[in-house]
Amino acid sequence: MKFTLSWLKDHLDTDESVETLADKLTMIGLEVEHLEDKAKLLAPYRIARVVSAEQHPNADRLRVCMVDTGDGGAPVQVVCGAPNARAGLVSVFSPPGTYIPGKNITLSVGTIRGVESRGMLCSAAELQISDDHDGIMELPEDAPIGTPYAEWAGLGDPMFEINLTPNRQDCTGVHGIARDLAAADMGKLKDPGIKPAKGELPCPVKVTVEDEKLCPGFALRLVRGVKNGPSPKWLQQRLTSIGLRPINALVDITNYMTFDRARPLHVFDAKKVKGNLVVRRARDGETLLALDGRTYTLDHSMCVIADDSGVESLAGIMGGEASGCDEDTTDVLIESALWNEINIAQTGRKLGINSDARYRFERGVDPAFMVPGLEMATRLVLELCGGTPSETVVVGNPFGDDRIIDFPLTEVKRLAGIEVPLTEMRRILTHLGFVVAGNGPVVKVAVPSWRSDVHGKADIVEEVVRIVGVDKVPMTPFERGDAPRKPVLTPIQLRTRRAKRALAARGMVEAVTWSFISKPAAELFGGGKAELALANPIAADLSDMRPSLLPGLIATVQANADRGFGDAAIFEVGQIFKGDGPADQLMAASGIRRGVASAKGLGRHWTGSQAASAYDAKADALAVLAAAGAPMASLQIVAGGPAWMHPGRSGTIQMGPQNVLGHFGELHPRTLEALKADGPLVAFEVILDRIPAAKAKPTRAKAVLELSAFQPVSRDFAFIVDRKVKAGDIVRAAQGVDKKLITDVAVFDVYEGKGIEDGKKSVAIAVTLQPRERTMTDEEIDAVTAKITADVGKKTGGTLRG
Repeated sequence: MKFTLSWLKDHLDTDESVETLADKLTMIGLEVEHLEDKAKLLAPYRIARVVSAEQHPNADRLRVCMVDTGDGGAPVQVVCGAPNARAGLVSVFSPPGTYIPGKNITLSVGTIRGVESRGMLCSAAELQISDDHDGIMELPEDAPIGTPYAEWAGLGDPMFEINLTPNRQDCTGVHGIARDLAAADMGKLKDPGIKPAKGELPCPVKVTVEDEKLCPGFALRLVRGVKNGPSPKWLQQRLTSIGLRPINALVDITNYMTFDRARPLHVFDAKKVKGNLVVRRARDGETLLALDGRTYTLDHSMCVIADDSGVESLAGIMGGEASGCDEDTTDVLIESALWNEINIAQTGRKLGINSDARYRFERGVDPAFMVPGLEMATRLVLELCGGTPSETVVVGNPFGDDRIIDFPLTEVKRLAGIEVPLTEMRRILTHLGFVVAGNGPVVKVAVPSWRSDVHGKADIVEEVVRIVGVDKVPMTPFERGDAPRKPVLTPIQLRTRRAKRALAARGMVEAVTWSFISKPAAELFGGGKAELALANPIAADLSDMRPSLLPGLIATVQANADRGFGDAAIFEVGQIFKGDGPADQLMAASGIRRGVASAKGLGRHWTGSQAASAYDAKADALAVLAAAGAPMASLQIVAGGPAWMHPGRSGTIQMGPQNVLGHFGELHPRTLEALKADGPLVAFEVILDRIPAAKAKPTRAKAVLELSAFQPVSRDFAFIVDRKVKAGDIVRAAQGVDKKLITDVAVFDVYEGKGIEDGKKSVAIAVTLQPRERTMTDEEIDAVTAKITADVGKKTGGTLRG
């Protein structure tokens, strides 16, 4: 929401500074996002006259101008490339050292094609006061030379831009903002009331509302004999100051009402309306050429205003081109209505229209101002365009429901911890438009029609506290009690954080994708169940809850590849949905690597470029499991994975067949083809919820384990086993011989070929023995190695390689 200081002063009698007003707006909940003062920004710019303009000796399109800046000194030499630079032209001059906002540069003395230039003649675009950049500005001949341009042009009007929360529809108009500031002692609200315009003839157009739920109220009146043309300067300045383009008086009045009183209106050229008006649902396939020049195809869910010839307006969002007002308009129908907020939001979202009217109607406008707003607009039309008004046609309820809240005075102290006297509380609420009856301890508070967000006692407390000042709320520590502190984060929250850090440490970049995917993609990854389909999807390709994070990541990687970034390593940690119950909502960690994006990093590497492989995805998955606290010694890796992975280049990580923790490997070409992605891609997905909880540790203190003073002993073994035997089984068999003495078992070689019979392989492991109490003797070492050989042979069928 944008407005200027002078516009605010139309409704608020105040002497407060711009900075004070901005601070107070933020303190009362109307956060000021931007404050622009063009008078300060354009202070160095002066009105100047071009004394002479000669052809540049070294450039056909440049002129060397001598410029009178009005400071009493000699003319200044300026090299200018504008086609309209000529002797006698009055324009705007900026000296060296001036910041040019339209070019984001600071001007300095320069030499252009061998000729010195000591300043600049400016276009409107360079000053960011319009989009006109075809030439330098041309001012009237009587413009005072040497005068600051901003002062002469009346640009010394600071502009506020505030960020409104969705519940404050009343502050989508300057009048509502002034009301809040008046309640906060920033001035006195100007609210003289609206004098009705007496109708002098019956309205010839009747209105029918087919569905009161879509349109609770509708008001209409005709003004005959208007003369449409440019709006007056004051109205044009109001609109241009906030970035709106003046069109004509009739349209400008409706735009002014939208921003001044948060009351969107629409004007029809009465001679272009055929017959009576009806508010109804659109028929499937009906079209509307709207005022933005686009044609929209409508459906039965949308509300429209139609006449005998068809749809004339998209209710509460945008009017139609066919019945729009232009310079030939002589009779005008002014419409002021109430619309269903949800329907307005849904229609605007479906059609992709974000109009100022939609912004207000989907938040809910003041129902009681429907008819007064029409009266005010009629007055403006009569003042600016003339004409004769008809009587007003009103259909439905223009007032809304009364809301009266029983409010205990102690609620402010109970909820906010501050004492506010009844007199101050009454003053604040009265200035905000509430009516307070009674003297306590419980008073009755009538809620104004423009505050549809106020429904209970807590809402009343919020109104009082934000005006008194949130900074007045005392800091109150929570009672900690004597019980020991409980962990702030849950186990799954800890796993989520650790998983993200582990993957980031491996050079992957975090992504956040939609929780919704298309039904075909959901079915591809084991989802697509009816209970996981959205009742009201925001788009056709976002219709189902995701059963995996990978479809979203695949789309992200492909989008980057389409834009020339083929090497990618991204991950996401988020929820996936397997069914409709809470137990079927799982936290997963997934990642994808594409192109030269191995664990060595993206792109070139000193050891040479290396394409990502299934082993990189395996390492990513194991890193997540280790960081999340999985019992790594108990993990099993089984060849193969789900249907969306390559059967020969994928694996499954599990703790027994009943507890599958995740998958890794290369994605199946059919999967990539279905998702329109270019491969190969390697990926992993780990279900963090399936990691067993760590066993509770004893609470009593334990002695710190010191490093052993004795030298560790390492022994290598090479076992001949069947090719189908897993190396992990050999490692576990060796570790189980003596878990205290054997501190590490690692595979360092796997060999098949010459010297090894068919169907067999050689697996070499290194076993580290770490004595704690004394140095081991050769006999003790031999006994352990013999035990390792025997246990490995018993559990895997392996024999020592000769």
